Amino acid sequence: MLLTIKDVSAWLKIKPSTLYLWAAQGRIPSQKIYGLVRFEREKVTEWLDSFERKSPESVPRASRASHRDLDRIIEAAKRDAYTPPPGKPSTASPKGREVDRGAR
Repeated sequence: MLLTIKDVSAWLKIKPSTLYLWAAQGRIPSQKIYGLVRFEREKVTEWLDSFERKSPESVPRASRASHRDLDRIIEAAKRDAYTPPPGKPSTASPKGREVDRGAR
């Protein structure tokens, strides 16, 4: 039995316009009969099965060493951002900007 665009659209939960595009591009197995796009359920099922599904176990995990490297980089960035250059006084006091702007 051949399926229509509407059938496959509902089955795969994708827009009919996407199916028309994929069929025109040859991305999904289809055939044209008197100008109408039709699909064979078996071929679409095989097409779906051809895509490899990745399990969460196959995703590489970050090692503890990379976490330590990241922590080291963050600490260095903090030091660079919050340590005044030599010869400049530290403005880390809570009064610094507030006093300049009239706050008491």
